[in-house]
Amino acid sequence: MNTYPIGTPGQPWGEAERAAWLARQRRQRSYQADVLSVIERLGSRSDVQPYGELSYGDEHFPLMAIRNHWRNSLPVVLVTGGVHGYETSGVHGALQFVEQHGEHYAGRVNLLVAPCVSPWAYERIHRWNANAVDPNRSFRENSPAHESAALMQLVAPVRDRVLLHIDLHETTDTDESEFRPALAARDGQSFEPCGIPDGFYLVDDSEHPQPEFQQAVIAAVEKVTHIAPADESNEIIGSPVVARGVIEYPLTQLGLCAGITPARYKTTTEVYPDSPRATPEQCNAAQVTAVCAAIDYALAHR
Repeated sequence: MNTYPIGTPGQPWGEAERAAWLARQRRQRSYQADVLSVIERLGSRSDVQPYGELSYGDEHFPLMAIRNHWRNSLPVVLVTGGVHGYETSGVHGALQFVEQHGEHYAGRVNLLVAPCVSPWAYERIHRWNANAVDPNRSFRENSPAHESAALMQLVAPVRDRVLLHIDLHETTDTDESEFRPALAARDGQSFEPCGIPDGFYLVDDSEHPQPEFQQAVIAAVEKVTHIAPADESNEIIGSPVVARGVIEYPLTQLGLCAGITPARYKTTTEVYPDSPRATPEQCNAAQVTAVCAAIDYALAHR
């Protein structure tokens, strides 16, 4: 039985329910202080590219990407974070990657990093945008999410040159306590718990899998934090485990961020920040390690 406090069980939300949900959301941190200020600092050694602005009521959020100094002969590496704003290490991991390792890849790849795709949700520590839409199911033509549409427009001119796209995410306890119940309520469905895996895992593209690539990333990250085990059904969050720490989704079919290019190498990272065995610093480091391992593998196996 759906017990979410908004809506009537079995009935999808209408405008009144969405408004009631929006009224419950509170700003809890600052995109300006946490993200834009860091991007501004990184601008002294990288190219900062505005790619749009989100407007929700009287709030406005500039959308910013970071590029290194590009050469047309080099492949493009796309790094995205904060598609789900509440997934903190995705945002800070992307920023730390640029700060700590961006210059290492100068002259080797063209980096395009969008560290916080969903700034309104970052400030609310939420999965959805202000319209109760999940950006990470909205990367498709005529997207209902401005966040997704803006990123696709940014990537469009180089879409066919992307060698690697790594999308940085987290799976948290609030997925089970808040976000999945809210999703079920919004869509008029019953909530079915499926558990939260303790550890890091990856999501490969079932339509174009690259198992050796995924395992190279897992091997690198394992030196930083633990890898999520399969459950008793040999699954992680309801999907079959195809290799240690790896599940697969049809990325483009589901409208997921990691499916927006025809890149040979694609992956979605999933860090578990609520684990008693991991600190926020470890979670950020796991994301950074995953990005570096992914780029190194892609360059070695072009």
